[in-house]
Amino acid sequence: MKAIVCRELGAPSVLRLEELPEPEMGPGQARVKINAAGLNFPDILTVEGVYQHKPTLPFIAGFETAGEVIEVAPDVSNVAPGDRVMMSVRPGGFAEQAVADASLLIPTPDPFDDVTAAAFRVTYFTAYHCLFQRGGLRQGEWVLINGATGGVGLAAVELAKLHGAKIIGTGGDDGKLEVVRDYGADHVINYQKGEFRNEVKEITGGKGVNLVYDPVGGDVFDQSLRCMAWHGRLVSLGFTSGRIPELPLNYALIKGLTIMGCRAGEARRNDPDAGDRELAEILALANAGKLHPYVSHTLPFERAVEGMHLLMDRKVIGKLVFTMN
Repeated sequence: MKAIVCRELGAPSVLRLEELPEPEMGPGQARVKINAAGLNFPDILTVEGVYQHKPTLPFIAGFETAGEVIEVAPDVSNVAPGDRVMMSVRPGGFAEQAVADASLLIPTPDPFDDVTAAAFRVTYFTAYHCLFQRGGLRQGEWVLINGATGGVGLAAVELAKLHGAKIIGTGGDDGKLEVVRDYGADHVINYQKGEFRNEVKEITGGKGVNLVYDPVGGDVFDQSLRCMAWHGRLVSLGFTSGRIPELPLNYALIKGLTIMGCRAGEARRNDPDAGDRELAEILALANAGKLHPYVSHTLPFERAVEGMHLLMDRKVIGKLVFTMN
């Protein structure tokens, strides 16, 4: 099979397309023909060697996939050849095949093709967990969604709208922000045009937002602290700006703020039952036709390096997905 292999850590240019033996399948496992794989910022950070998860070299890059079961071990009964599934293989996603424990395979929602499915699970599970389980977002509250033009940002906009929140979406490009508005944001702000505290205060009648959802960090995080209502909550889920901000605790003290971190995948590993319930909830919404992952770019997976540069250069809206056929 063909795969995108990382044999040394560094910039995306270290990746190579290689021909590898098909992975061996053991008890309780299934072999999946991968048809599409979503690109996420952690994929780039993992290749650079700066992500929390550090696989042993060499490894196949990527982890979010969608495809079709082509073989199962004799003791597997929950899936069968021909089933359409989504799965996480870390590492091993940017390849024509992967083997995984059959218990980890997720049925692809009926309304989704493989490209859409490959753009769904990571962003929507992250957004759902961070907005509701960690952030406690309630109907009628104001939420400031930073980086709203990205994958976890657009997913958060769509989910927050479905749950009756009032949404301010921020991003760095007016054209991209029109997509955010189409996905349900009540207001959009281009944070490249200067400080946005006064605009947020005006929108919210001087009160500020109840919840900040922040995958960006850096200056955007710093400004967001000044946009929060009394007893507001801020959920930090990443630092796509490249700068990890420092928290001036006097802001938290004066307004009685709650600042929390969110690692959705790690949360599910620590509390599988709660994670399974959250996953079931977003799958039900997807199967009901209420969720619509936005994919701005599709590329053959042989062009993985190019795709990573598109994401790094902020050219992507929502998700970029690689296809294998």
